[in-house]
Amino acid sequence: MNDIIDTPAPTWLAAYPAGVDWHAPVSEAPLTDAFDQSVALYGSNVCIEFLGRKFSYDEIGDLTKRAARGLQDLGVGKGVKVGLLLPNSPYAVVCYYAVLKAGGTVVNYNPLYVGEEIARQIRDSDTRIMVTMDLRLTLPKVSEQLGRTPLERVVVCSMAAALPFAKSQLFMFLGRGRIAELPDDGRHVSFARLTDNDGAVRPVAIAPREDVAVLQYTGGTTGIPMGAMLTHANIAANARQVAMWNPEADLGGERIVGVLPLFHVFAMTVVMNMGLLIGAELVLLPRFEVAMVMKALKRRRPTQFPGVPSLFHALLGYPKLSAQDLQSLKFCISGGAPLPAEIRRDFESLTGCRLVEGYGLTEASPVVTCNPVAGAPRDGAVGQALPGTRIEIRDLEAPQRALGLGEKGEVCVAGPQVMAGYWRNPEATAGSLRQGWVHTGDVGYLDAEGYLFLIDRIKDLILCSGYNVYPRVVEEAIYRHPAVAEVTVCAVPDADKGEVPKAFVRLKPGAALSAEALLAFLQDKLSPIERPRHVEFRDELPKTMIGKLSKKELVAEEKARRAGAGAEGAR
Repeated sequence: MNDIIDTPAPTWLAAYPAGVDWHAPVSEAPLTDAFDQSVALYGSNVCIEFLGRKFSYDEIGDLTKRAARGLQDLGVGKGVKVGLLLPNSPYAVVCYYAVLKAGGTVVNYNPLYVGEEIARQIRDSDTRIMVTMDLRLTLPKVSEQLGRTPLERVVVCSMAAALPFAKSQLFMFLGRGRIAELPDDGRHVSFARLTDNDGAVRPVAIAPREDVAVLQYTGGTTGIPMGAMLTHANIAANARQVAMWNPEADLGGERIVGVLPLFHVFAMTVVMNMGLLIGAELVLLPRFEVAMVMKALKRRRPTQFPGVPSLFHALLGYPKLSAQDLQSLKFCISGGAPLPAEIRRDFESLTGCRLVEGYGLTEASPVVTCNPVAGAPRDGAVGQALPGTRIEIRDLEAPQRALGLGEKGEVCVAGPQVMAGYWRNPEATAGSLRQGWVHTGDVGYLDAEGYLFLIDRIKDLILCSGYNVYPRVVEEAIYRHPAVAEVTVCAVPDADKGEVPKAFVRLKPGAALSAEALLAFLQDKLSPIERPRHVEFRDELPKTMIGKLSKKELVAEEKARRAGAGAEGAR
């Protein structure tokens, strides 16, 4: 873990949220200590609600100990990598903490990965055991890695066993086509068999600042998937920092919607680890469907709802949404992608629920800043630094030179949540992590009250006739058109200008808009150099696993299209 850099405290602390102490000490105990404490404090409280079935803190604590002992019996100890390829479910929580209790390191996998993506990550991380579900969507592509990768064992969890009795019977009857048979070959172990023990976990000495709790894969600042080494201290610190941001939290009484995937670092911290730290009930959903979310809102009356902009936008489009449906919510937190001001204002106007935006990156476990959960909103800002977190804006041409307030440059972050480095990649570590500061690759500036404003990614900058064009600025202007639902702006090659902006636009249902009309709308909102040279309307835009609009597919399409056009012209 990186020590907080010994520089003066920020000058903007006078504008810090009431009740939040930037100087507050952050625990360096193993991540499992906070979990055990919550089990002891809130034992009879509901820990997880999953599609109608409730699990108490005592039940989850007991399952976790028995799973940890079972993993130890399979050979898990310090340094052993255990993959979790699981949708949101009680198993995702139990197995995460069981791996850590056993002394191992969690490696998170996206259940939607194809076989080759899984194989690549297994080889890079040296994953020895994988935990997955007995679903045709997941089990076969994990099983095929046995014998061709370092993977040695597969633990298989039963979806039916996690459901309420009536739903489990219905699932077994109607969902047989989705269930994969458990191979009887000695290399596959059922979760029931794994946990068939007394839960006597053999003690493991954890060094929180050195021992890696999670290998979280990310494109980082290079775009190449790498495992960010997040120590016990990193992750425990970030969970506590997020908890500190809401000093009015009702310990043991909050209920948090968990529809964001727990294998993603945002939900891992803001839903699971922070939620368990404060004794909250996690209302887990296996996937995002608006109707399923609305049922959960009515069924459990949650108090907090972390999400991504596309999720809140989808809720706005739900015809039956009303303020009454969300009146139990104290606030919603948006992260993972820029939150358009129109979505925030429309959501708050319709529901009466405060929607605040935060910012983070995998290398910081991940949360760095957040807007206050009370008080006037700050349009365009991603918030102030969490307790113990330092932010500097560095010169793009001279990365060691810190810039002043209002000056635009690369956002650099230091604090107890900053990773130890990239797994088996010292070159990338040296390029991204310098003297305790992680260089984020994001361009932004700080105002006089410590609010961070992001402009764009360094690698997404469009160099048009020698000028910097920021796609995010173009996107925000396009979002102001009432017919636009979603937009992504990318660079495309241009013979005269080098690169020019191209906008990919999805319209709202029933809306009509031409490229000419959109460009006319932008006439007084963007400079001539910023206005898109090309506009393409699409029914859908590509997204990442958490619903963030993704540029890489569109960039690849453009390259392929232009390469094809060039080949055709050469004939």
